[in-house]
Amino acid sequence: MKEHGSTISRRRFLKSTSGALAAASIAGPMIIPQHVFGANDRVRVAVLGVNGRGKNHIEGYMNLPNVEVVTLCDPDMKVLEKRAAEFETTYKKKVKLEQDLRNVYDDKSIDAVSIASTNHWHALSTIWACQAGKDVYVEKPGSHNVWEGRKMVEAAEKYDRIVQHGVQLRSSKALQEAVQLLRDGIIGRVYMARGLVFRWRADIGNKGTEPVPDGLNYDLWLGPAKERPFSRNLVHYNWHWHWDFGNGDVGNQGIHETDMCMWGLDVGLPEKITAMGGKFLWDDCKETPEVLTSTYLYPKEKKMIQFEVRHWNTNYEDGVKVGNIFYGDKGYML
Repeated sequence: MKEHGSTISRRRFLKSTSGALAAASIAGPMIIPQHVFGANDRVRVAVLGVNGRGKNHIEGYMNLPNVEVVTLCDPDMKVLEKRAAEFETTYKKKVKLEQDLRNVYDDKSIDAVSIASTNHWHALSTIWACQAGKDVYVEKPGSHNVWEGRKMVEAAEKYDRIVQHGVQLRSSKALQEAVQLLRDGIIGRVYMARGLVFRWRADIGNKGTEPVPDGLNYDLWLGPAKERPFSRNLVHYNWHWHWDFGNGDVGNQGIHETDMCMWGLDVGLPEKITAMGGKFLWDDCKETPEVLTSTYLYPKEKKMIQFEVRHWNTNYEDGVKVGNIFYGDKGYML
C-alpha cells in the first residue's frame, strides 16, 4: 500500500504500533481506524519470552486493531503451554508455540518480534530479527553491555529495520507535561535529578544445582551466556541477580528512573560516573548489589544525576519509593 489520503503504509503502521505498545501499560493503546488496512493485511507479531513482562506484550498487541499475535516463543514449554491456554481462553483463538527463536525468524509470515526475554538475550535476538527482515520492540535494558548496544544499532541501520527500546515512561502524557514544565522553569534552573528504586528483594537462598526440569530447553535459555550447571535460582525472575543474565535493579527498574533523570535534565552522556554498593543483607547466591548509589556528572551543563537502589526497610524520600525527584534553584518536583 502507498501512503496517501486516508491510507497508510505497513511500515509506518509498524512505527505507530511500537509506540502504542510502549504506552499501553501507562497511557492506553493508540486507536487506528479500521479502514487503514484490508481484512488480510494485518501486522503479525511474535512475542519472545512470555513468563513475565511478555504477558503484557501479548495484551498490548491484542488490544490494537489490525495487529495479531501469531506466535509465542519461550525456552520453557510449561510456560508456553500456560500462556497458550490463557490466550485461547481470552481471545478465542489458538497461537503457535516455539521454543527455539530461530524458528520464529525463519517464518516469513511474521512482520515483527517483541522481545521480553532475559536481558542477556536482548541484543542477539534483536540482531537476528533485523537480519531476518523483522522489526523489533525490545524490553529494557536494550543490551547487556555497551558493545552489544552498538551492534544492535549497526544491525538496525544496515538492514533498515525499526527497532524500539522499551522505555515506556516517555509515552506517558503526564510525564511529557511534567518535563515540559521543567523546561518552562517551574522550579527554576534544574541542576540535579534523583532516581530512586527502594524495593523489597527477598533472600533467594542457595538452592544448588540439579537436573534440568522437564520442558525447559536449558541450552536455549543460556544462549549467548557461558555454560553452567542448572539451578532454579538462575531462571524465572531470579536471573536478574546474576551477572551473566541480568544487571540487578540498575538494569531491571533503574533503566526507567535513570532515563527519566536524563530526559528531565535534558542531558546526554555524562562526563564522569561513580558507583559504590554491595551485598549487606542476605547471605544468598545473588551476585548483583542489593544496595547501590551512583552519580553521573555533567560539569559543562552544571548538572548531576544521583541514582540509588535500596532494599529492606528504609525511609522514603518525600513519599517517593520508586520514581524521581528534580531539584531547581526555586524548588523541587516529585
